[in-house]
Amino acid sequence: MSMAENPLIEIKNLQKYFNVGRGAVLKAVDNVNLQIMEGETLGLVGESGCGKTTLGRTIVRLYEPTGGEVLFEGKNVHKLQGQELREFNRKAQMIFQDPYASLNPRMTVADIIGEGIDIHGLYKNRERTERIYELLNLVGLNKEHANRFPHEFSGGQRQRIGIARALAVEPKFIVCDEPISALDVSIQAQVVNLLMELQQKLKLTYLFIAHDLSMVKYVSDRIAVMYLGVVVELATSEDLHKSPLHPYTQALLSAIPIPDPETERKKKRILLEGDVPSPINPPEGCRFAKRCRHAKPVCTEKQPEFKELEKNHFVACHLY
Repeated sequence: MSMAENPLIEIKNLQKYFNVGRGAVLKAVDNVNLQIMEGETLGLVGESGCGKTTLGRTIVRLYEPTGGEVLFEGKNVHKLQGQELREFNRKAQMIFQDPYASLNPRMTVADIIGEGIDIHGLYKNRERTERIYELLNLVGLNKEHANRFPHEFSGGQRQRIGIARALAVEPKFIVCDEPISALDVSIQAQVVNLLMELQQKLKLTYLFIAHDLSMVKYVSDRIAVMYLGVVVELATSEDLHKSPLHPYTQALLSAIPIPDPETERKKKRILLEGDVPSPINPPEGCRFAKRCRHAKPVCTEKQPEFKELEKNHFVACHLY
């Protein structure tokens, strides 16, 4: 996949905290810094509850940030108003994890896909209908599907409808929030291949959120690993799989099954001890320290700096 050198999106010291009552604050995203280059797929992985979805939703303005900023084509997206805001809402779209919950059961497929077209006034009358048929065709459905309702489709087909809806407004950037985790394994590859074909064809930029590292490796140019609200490692897909630096990344990668039983048996599985600490009062220092087999006293006292160790390979760990 070809990448431009200039970032389409810059995330600077982004924070998203939630007040959960009694003065407690849940730090879902805590000082995240990332760039997403035009035309690339940035994979974002981590265990459930690490803040991946919150980060994705804050980027596309579904959430207001607590601190920091998100720049899209150089402009702070949370300060946009009027025409510029409409423009951003068209250019940045999201494909949701659950194709059951994200489609309105009372609307036909044509209305679901056409909604964005109408809001942004992109096509009218006959052209609008043609455009809806074209989008259905693009995602592997046909025009006979236009007048049906979501409940008449399988999970994989619904996700295709969700993809068509996101594409309807001709976006540049799409947050794919675990777009395949609710689908049958046999369908997952089809949807991923579809997303990759569309990226090539329409010159899209993706943030691909998932917890399945093997799938992310397949689709991503670069991968960011998130743990408890912070990014602990960032590298090209190849580097991350070849030489993971952070102990958490190493553990995640060791859990990927290998198709060859012989190699699988010899492989050392790194088992993480202990539970994920609560994001409500995250520990001082490195958030992974309590589960890390290499932890030193400094790890519990001081938060490690996120720095570039090798070219384009960043890690936040006191080991280095």
